[in-house]
Amino acid sequence: MNHNTDFTTSPSSAIAAALCRRLEEIRLSKNISQAELARQAGVSRSTMTRIADGRSISLDSFIRVAKALGLADHLAALLPDPRVRPVELVRHEGEHRRRASGSRRKTQPWTWGDEEEDG
Repeated sequence: MNHNTDFTTSPSSAIAAALCRRLEEIRLSKNISQAELARQAGVSRSTMTRIADGRSISLDSFIRVAKALGLADHLAALLPDPRVRPVELVRHEGEHRRRASGSRRKTQPWTWGDEEEDG
């Protein structure tokens, strides 16, 4: 099957469809019926039909089916590890970031507005 979906530029619906198609191909390669995989994953048979058709499913269903297919180790590869690199820990004096800050604009120093100009 064609796996040429560009995850960088494709809309989320195309990415979801590509991931569902991959699940379907893996199910077929393992020779597991939709009904059996649905039972093992704890999802409905209609969810399995949606996967086979490349239609979107819930994240919970995706995870359940992936785990039932023995793909739990691959789920971690979906997102990078968010832990801060050692260099960043030194820069932040060992503290992990707890919130994001917005971009900071350089502004003029604040004044009361009633300062007299010299001269």
